[in-house]
Amino acid sequence: MKLEWLEPAAGQVPCTLDDLRAVGALYESLPVDPQAYQPPLDRLKAERGYVEQDIIELAPDTPNLEALCAKFIDEHLHTDDEVRYVLEGEGIFDLRSVDDQWMRVTVEQGDLLVVPANLHHRFMLTARKQIRCVRLFKDSAGWVPHYRGAATPEDLQ
Repeated sequence: MKLEWLEPAAGQVPCTLDDLRAVGALYESLPVDPQAYQPPLDRLKAERGYVEQDIIELAPDTPNLEALCAKFIDEHLHTDDEVRYVLEGEGIFDLRSVDDQWMRVTVEQGDLLVVPANLHHRFMLTARKQIRCVRLFKDSAGWVPHYRGAATPEDLQ
């Protein structure tokens, strides 16, 4: 994992795991072997109430890759945690810090990242355009993005 401020202020200290923890994000490095990574994922599922697990893969030859990625590039949040454990490839999560600055988290093979519910973030692929991840969900419906600045269902009532 690589962690940095996207637009560091002059004299600002480097971004750290403490900055991630301050917004409720969780990071762990896990072994890549399924027999080794599944027990920690099972522990996380039990601790946090995740009941669904699947694998998603994006690659240069994925149909409509650009359109798929476009859905995640704008700043949004989910009402459920977004959990990703990277099996192969790499991706970039930009997360809002406690003072609303962008923290850039580049995840790669072996990285587990939990973006907590209701935290504004965005996701993009690196130039490699390939990632394969285990995803965990609290229900089979998964999660829906709520874009920052967009009207919420409550606003429309």
